[in-house]
Amino acid sequence: MISKQMEKALNEQVNAELFSAYLYLSMESYFKSLNLNGFANWMMVQTQEEVSHAMKIYEFINERGGRIILKAIDGPDTEWASPLAVFNAVYEHEQKVTGLINDIVNLAIEEKDHATNTFLQWLVNEQVEEESSADNIVQQLKMMEKAPGGMFMLDRELGQRVFTPPAAEGA
Repeated sequence: MISKQMEKALNEQVNAELFSAYLYLSMESYFKSLNLNGFANWMMVQTQEEVSHAMKIYEFINERGGRIILKAIDGPDTEWASPLAVFNAVYEHEQKVTGLINDIVNLAIEEKDHATNTFLQWLVNEQVEEESSADNIVQQLKMMEKAPGGMFMLDRELGQRVFTPPAAEGA
C-alpha cells in the first residue's frame, strides 16, 4: 500500500509523462510540416516512450493499492523557430522531468517506501538516457549551423530510431 501523498505524487507524474507525450507529438507534427521526416520519427518514438512510462507508473499505482486520478493535460507549444529550438526545448523539458522524478524518489526515501524507491530507479536511469540523447542532438545541430547540409544527414539518422518497450523488470 502506498501513502496518499505518494499516490498523489505518482498520479502527478502520470500526468507529466502524458503531457510529455503530447508535447513530443506536437513536435512531431512540426517536423512533418518541415518535411523533416527523420526528426518527426524521433519525436514519434519519444511519444511512444512517454506513454509507456505513464502506463508503467499507472500499473504500479494499481499494484500498490492506489487509485489513479486522471487530470486534464495542458496544451503543448506548437511552433518553434528551428529544429535547434525544438531540441533545446526537449533538453530543458527532460531536465524538468528529471527534477520531478527526483522529488518523488526523495519522497519515497523520506517515507521509507522502499518498493516505490526501487520501482523509480528504472525511471531515474531512463532520464539519464533521455537527457543525454537530447543534448547529443542539440550539440550536433549547433555544429551544423554553418553546414546546413548536415541536417539532412541527421534527419536520415534520426529516421532509423525505433521504439523499444521498456523491460518488464522494475514494473
